[in-house]
Amino acid sequence: MTDAAALPGRPRGAVLSGPATARAVNVLAPNASAMTLDGTNTWIVSEPDSELAVVIDPGPLDDVHLRTVLDTAEKAGKRVALTLLTHGHPDHAEGASRFSELTGTAVRALDPALRLGDEGLAAGDVIGLDGLELRVVSTPGHTSDSLCFHLPADRAVLTGDTVLGRGTTMVAHPDGRLGDYLDSLRRLRSLTVDDGVHTVLPGHGPVLDDAQGAVEFYLAHRAHRLAQVETAVENGLRAPEEVVAHVYADVDRSLWPAAELSVRAQMDYLREHGLI
Repeated sequence: MTDAAALPGRPRGAVLSGPATARAVNVLAPNASAMTLDGTNTWIVSEPDSELAVVIDPGPLDDVHLRTVLDTAEKAGKRVALTLLTHGHPDHAEGASRFSELTGTAVRALDPALRLGDEGLAAGDVIGLDGLELRVVSTPGHTSDSLCFHLPADRAVLTGDTVLGRGTTMVAHPDGRLGDYLDSLRRLRSLTVDDGVHTVLPGHGPVLDDAQGAVEFYLAHRAHRLAQVETAVENGLRAPEEVVAHVYADVDRSLWPAAELSVRAQMDYLREHGLI
């Protein structure tokens, strides 16, 4: 068995509901799958001595899970005052409307179609709540509306699907674009270098205690996959599904549809840069 500390990003191991940092508590949704790993991580974030909390990514439309999130906050003496979304994929956002009903909170997101209330989210926004500070970081690429939330007090970043706790994420073509995703990874790397971020609180998978190592791994992985796709096309493979079968031959076939989206994004990137 591989020591978790030796893996990219130093994952903590098992994905568990409960405290992850001084200000962030995970509630794991019961929607495990090949795509969602152990399930969606719904994050409750608050100052330790505050009675108010922010929930990030309520998760799927599962009433038991949504009530568990609410109960977890209430048992800790917290009232949910705001709901935020990292992006609009159903495993993160489908339950947001119902959660808004349960809590009476607004839902803030980059995509206006996902908002409930008058306020959205944009890069550079700072969300303050009873001493809590969350900084909105624009990280398009997985999807065009992907955001991360920098939690400076815990030297942490909540990454949604931009960086996972295990494996790598897909670029959801055509909405997601590889060039945007690479820029987003570089933006996250800057957080680790310039702002001291060392913990990744992902949307799926375990917490990572080496944020810089995780991002560097993602950048290297993307460069490697891009070179593989470029070589495959140069060798005569033209259809994305052919490239997937060649480049992702060692990947579980259940993940090939997602891999094909990434391959399409990679091929678009190579065309845009005149490489194929």
